[in-house]
Amino acid sequence: MMTNRRWITRGSWLLLATLAIGALVWAFLPAPVDVDVVAVARGPFVKTVDEDGKTRVRERYVISAPLAGRLLRVALKVGDDVQEGALVATLVPSAPAFLDVRTERGLAERVGVVEAEQLRAEAAVERATVALTQAQSDLARAATLAQQGFTSKQGLEHTQQEVEFKAKELKVAQYEAHAVTHQVAFAKAALAQARGGAGGARDQGWAIRAPIAGRVLRVAQESEAVVQVGAPIVELGDPRNLEVAVDVLTTDAALIAPGQPVELDRGGGAAALAGRVRRVEPAAFTKVSALGVEEQRVNVVIDLVSPPAQWADLGDAFRVDARIVVERRDDAVTIPVSALFRHDGGWAVFAARDGRARLQPVQIGSRSGVTATVVRGAEPGDLVIAYPTDAIADGVRVRPRAQRARAG
Repeated sequence: MMTNRRWITRGSWLLLATLAIGALVWAFLPAPVDVDVVAVARGPFVKTVDEDGKTRVRERYVISAPLAGRLLRVALKVGDDVQEGALVATLVPSAPAFLDVRTERGLAERVGVVEAEQLRAEAAVERATVALTQAQSDLARAATLAQQGFTSKQGLEHTQQEVEFKAKELKVAQYEAHAVTHQVAFAKAALAQARGGAGGARDQGWAIRAPIAGRVLRVAQESEAVVQVGAPIVELGDPRNLEVAVDVLTTDAALIAPGQPVELDRGGGAAALAGRVRRVEPAAFTKVSALGVEEQRVNVVIDLVSPPAQWADLGDAFRVDARIVVERRDDAVTIPVSALFRHDGGWAVFAARDGRARLQPVQIGSRSGVTATVVRGAEPGDLVIAYPTDAIADGVRVRPRAQRARAG
């Protein structure tokens, strides 16, 4: 009887000791790591190249100054409609350089000099005319005497040559008088320009007209100013004829081809617009990113496919977010990119099974910014851990945050 009671007492103490040790072990065991789990799914997969771009008028015309001169104030404003052939701007000759009294007096004296030369040239013409008339009279008398036999044939020929010589002298005098007339006009024009008088070249203007019908996109020079040849004045275009230019990395440009569909998001809650890639430009350029990194980029030109009524509120240089579809699959096994990490030169995930994390290598195919296709290593319905931290390792106890919420 005493023996049985003693064994019962020992068994009770042994049970209590076992329970105490178990409680201590449970207390010091690491708690499960709270994780977010996502499911491997089967469904459509779309790979896109996402970049921001700008709208631009397809055909734009920059009207520039055809001559150097003074541009009068441009009355057109941005947004004004312009018809073909309409007056855009007026260009007049520049004001003459500032001249002092001495220079102006010199120009006036120059006018006096050339006017005197003109009088002398006119006198020379009159003198040559009188000489020619006298020579013609002498020729008539010599011809009469030759018929009567009172003069020799050589004398008559000499008189004829004298008439021809006097005629040539008259022409030379007339040419000199004509040249002096132009010199007088040039000297007077220079003096008139210096004095800024009315009737000079400053009163004339060159009308610059629109080559097409369109809308004013930019006024490069609105105020009156002196411009040089080729200086831009007004930029015209048709805002109803828009395209979108998106610069992408050259590595992404290798995946883009003409004809691929594009989704254009203009923000503000407006419906997305449909587009189509028209051209991938063959030349790249260097662009510095916001982080200061030099990147090689290339422009992708996109046509708007949506009806014009849906993008009537868009204008030139409006910002849009472009999603260029480079690959589309209707039935694919997809896994979130947030669950992938590098392992042994390949890719792997942590699968959540029976409350523990299990390392699981996977082979993936195409990747987008959110999901990737799985070639093998995971099946639809598998739960994997998203954004695994350093606390996650193979065999570590995990607890999905959704279960913790329900337990609370």
